[in-house]
Amino acid sequence: QVQVVESGGGLVQPGGSLKLSCAVSGSIFSIYAMGWYRQAPGKQRDLVATITSVGSINYADSVKGRFTISRDNAKNMVYLQMNSLKPEDTAVYYCYADLSLTYYTSRRSYWGQGTQVTVSS
Repeated sequence: QVQVVESGGGLVQPGGSLKLSCAVSGSIFSIYAMGWYRQAPGKQRDLVATITSVGSINYADSVKGRFTISRDNAKNMVYLQMNSLKPEDTAVYYCYADLSLTYYTSRRSYWGQGTQVTVSS
């Protein structure tokens, strides 16, 4: 059974910083892409940032220059450093891992339960 668990959300003032962490555990053969999506109230879930197993990174335009994604392959963890936060960054942030359980099984995405980030004065 695979578990994806986020941590690090909270309340922060505009201009502040937060770092989200995500741990992936279980009987896993290989993790390919990992990343973060977010969903604000009444809106769809949108891509924030992704990173592949070889370090190829993609950011949403709205977070470029402010957010940094990184991963630790040895620990099956992915991080999101968020700087210069704005009220419009307020959302539930979801971590995902694109992985396969065995050599023979297809890859699929596993999601965490989400962590709330609120940017407000």
